[in-house]
Amino acid sequence: MKEAQKVSRMDRMLNAIERLGNKVPHPAIIFLILMAGVIVLSAIFQFTGASALLETIDPDTHEVTESIVKVESLLGVNGIRFMLTSVVQNLMNFQALGVTLVAMIGVGFAEEVGLIASLIHKLVRVVPNRMLTAILVFLGVLSSIASDAGYLVLIPLGAAVFYKVGRHPIAGLAAAFAGVSAGFGVNILITPIDGMLTEIANDAVQIVDPTYNIDLMANIYFSIASTILVVIVCTLINEKLIEPRLGVYDRNQFDGNLEEQMDDSQGLRYALFGFLAVVVMIMAITLPSGAPLRHAETNQIIGSTPFMDSLIALIMLLFLIPSICYGLGVGKIKSSLDVVNPIIKVFSNLSGMIFLLLIIAQFIAYFNFTNMGTVLAINAASVIESMELGGLPLLLSFIFLILLFDFILVGAVPKFAILTPIFIPLLYQLGVSPEAVLAAYRVGDSPINIITPLMPYFALIVTFAARYQKKTGVGTIVALMLPHTIILTIVWIVLFVIFYLFNIPLGPGASMYL
Repeated sequence: MKEAQKVSRMDRMLNAIERLGNKVPHPAIIFLILMAGVIVLSAIFQFTGASALLETIDPDTHEVTESIVKVESLLGVNGIRFMLTSVVQNLMNFQALGVTLVAMIGVGFAEEVGLIASLIHKLVRVVPNRMLTAILVFLGVLSSIASDAGYLVLIPLGAAVFYKVGRHPIAGLAAAFAGVSAGFGVNILITPIDGMLTEIANDAVQIVDPTYNIDLMANIYFSIASTILVVIVCTLINEKLIEPRLGVYDRNQFDGNLEEQMDDSQGLRYALFGFLAVVVMIMAITLPSGAPLRHAETNQIIGSTPFMDSLIALIMLLFLIPSICYGLGVGKIKSSLDVVNPIIKVFSNLSGMIFLLLIIAQFIAYFNFTNMGTVLAINAASVIESMELGGLPLLLSFIFLILLFDFILVGAVPKFAILTPIFIPLLYQLGVSPEAVLAAYRVGDSPINIITPLMPYFALIVTFAARYQKKTGVGTIVALMLPHTIILTIVWIVLFVIFYLFNIPLGPGASMYL
């Protein structure tokens, strides 16, 4: 009885959050209000002389340069000039928009022509229903290998798979979203983000020890353990809390077509031939030494290379070409218009999201121009530094600081670049390894992603969910994902503390202590 009361109490709280979130104005209006707030606060902070001492590290010489970062007012001459001259450039610089539009050419066309529905039908016949949630979460964590592709491919796929098997599609979306975003910082493999974080960490530790070097495998044990944790915890949350709260799905709300298809064996065979042709093409321009998608100087494939930069375009081709072949096989494509019109329809369905991203791009650009996030982060880190805490309390403070600033400084790299020149040298002096700081950062960086509307793909998640539940708003997604954020954060911190207290290796030759 007590357990039922607790569940109902949690349901009431989440329902209240959802109602409150969905009663606020349209997200575009919210961000316009936030922009006005940033403009006013920037003027106030500049007037009061708000500033911070920023340490930057030259990536070539590893020299540390100190500079004063001041809050810039958007009501000053430069601020007004920036707001009026950068509108178009702000949108062009907003990577989420370009990534979404390019990827959706392939993914959206595959859905329109029926290939996605056919593949889902095959998938649900192979995968046991009871394993679907865990598989979606696990694939979501793995998707960070392909950067942001999981947001565009796996999350809508998760909703569609759950719809197909008669479960609530929003629960499938939540499972995939939790894996893709809340587990973005870890994996069982080395990902592109590992290279960037390791490079920044090396620059920071070499401030105090020029001979110290962190390698890409420094956190692999912790990362694998964290991946297992994310999959188990998010699966249990989804099945024990999220799905029961959603209840039985009313299929009349669905705005699309995923019904079972006619015999399409020939279409699937053609799609397989198209897929293999694209794979062979990718291998031909990637694997040979000196191939176009290898780095021109180092000849590497993984890292900052043409191959990694072309992943979204390659994913688009991996969906588009097989989908065209599928359409030819089932007779849905008989002219060029049968290829162009579905893509136009996909873009028209994204029009509301594109407008919202235009507004969000301006807000983020305005916020970055003012330097308020940087000044707040550095000053908060300096306060923690002045408290003279021990190793574990300092690491936990670092995690909570990352969790806090992830609401406004979304993205794995910016926060790490700002805070590590402070925390890594400080903890090094206390005998705590830079690898431990890197592991702590992984814990704090991802769980907030799924509840902050400032996350670049948040608007897209709302759009995906609205196809299955028409009254979906920002509050719906925040309330849906909040249990994942709270519970995963607590359990993940516990895992980190266990690694610290028992000095469990974080990777080959990498421990918590120096």
